[in-house]
Amino acid sequence: MKERSAAQRPDPIRRFEICVGDRCPIEDTLDVLAGRWKILILWWLQAGELRFGELRRRVPSVTPKMLTQQLRQMEDDGLIRREVFAEVPPKVVYTMTKRGLSLQPVLLSLHDWSVAQTAK
Repeated sequence: MKERSAAQRPDPIRRFEICVGDRCPIEDTLDVLAGRWKILILWWLQAGELRFGELRRRVPSVTPKMLTQQLRQMEDDGLIRREVFAEVPPKVVYTMTKRGLSLQPVLLSLHDWSVAQTAK
């Protein structure tokens, strides 16, 4: 791994002064995004609304139970919206909220980082 020059290294004082008391803001972010599938679910939802089955097809490794849990947690955290339509059969769609959409730059950065690492 390349050593960073002094100009490239984060200022240690600046980095830790925002972590006041027992809590650091990055912990709050991790609390919301923690979960094996949340970032991947958000990645697919940023393009628009999806039904449960469509999400299952895009993330085939997740079990239905885990997908349901992750969706509920993100709904509770205000990242996604679940809309139920009174139809037979029932129709449920998931979309990102304004708060969830604010994560798009983060999702794109994670994507770009992954592509760059794969290329190495």
